[in-house]
Amino acid sequence: MSVKFQPYYVPDQSPWPLVGALGLFLLAGGAGLWIAELGGIAGPVVFAAGTLVMTVMLFGWFSNVIEESGAGLYSKQLDRSFRLGMSWFIFSEVMFFGAFFGALFYARMLSVPWLGGAGNNAMTNAVLWPDFSASWPLLSTPGGIETTAMGWFGLPLINTLILLTSSVTAHLAHLALLDNKRSRLSQWLGLTVLLGMVFLTLQVWEYVHAYQELGLRLDSGIYGNTFFLLTGFHGAHVTLGTLMLGIMWLRVRKGHFTPAQHFGFQASSWYWHFVDVVWLCLFIFVYIL
Repeated sequence: MSVKFQPYYVPDQSPWPLVGALGLFLLAGGAGLWIAELGGIAGPVVFAAGTLVMTVMLFGWFSNVIEESGAGLYSKQLDRSFRLGMSWFIFSEVMFFGAFFGALFYARMLSVPWLGGAGNNAMTNAVLWPDFSASWPLLSTPGGIETTAMGWFGLPLINTLILLTSSVTAHLAHLALLDNKRSRLSQWLGLTVLLGMVFLTLQVWEYVHAYQELGLRLDSGIYGNTFFLLTGFHGAHVTLGTLMLGIMWLRVRKGHFTPAQHFGFQASSWYWHFVDVVWLCLFIFVYIL
């Protein structure tokens, strides 16, 4: 009995992984210099260079994949590899945010009570911080920095509703694609991209409000650290997701995707739903509780 093997396309050597690694290095280095206020304008410049390199990498790599797919080089077996790859990528992102949520829970459930003298740690409280009050969020630091907590009502609640709505519109776009309703697909997907941009705009507004009016900064103790790390990294993921969906919208306008072959769109939709779920967790554990 003969076995029929499917062809498995192996691309030529690509520069894009190396370009992406360089872009991530510049982003991380620039962010570190910027936050530490080292080198004057070097931090923002390096960060901007990293953003540019990552943008070029994404457009270039996406273009290669689109050309290969359009040339019919991908088989069902390779499509399964793409799905597994995207699934593992999202799992790695779950672990990424899990580490930051873990830091938040450790600070709230263990460190803060210990500093307050819980669990036979009365000496810890008396020696390190006698005037400490074990409550969350911590609105003062041993160095005397005072801040104000960010409430859940207002911009955070509006942004939550926006992201929930964007998940619905992304799903409606997928249903339109499955029904081969191209006009409806373009409208729902375009609306999803627009909602992502509105979310990011409101988050910038929230950060300005936090810094200028609440005194809530990255150096405002453990509360400011966890707040900006969690919401900031989530904002970076929303930026990437909006860019991905924007590229999918341009592809839809060019007539790409069919009801039977549209994994590029589906992968971007998976990522977007993941980002929305992370925000719901953020809204509950960072803003409300």
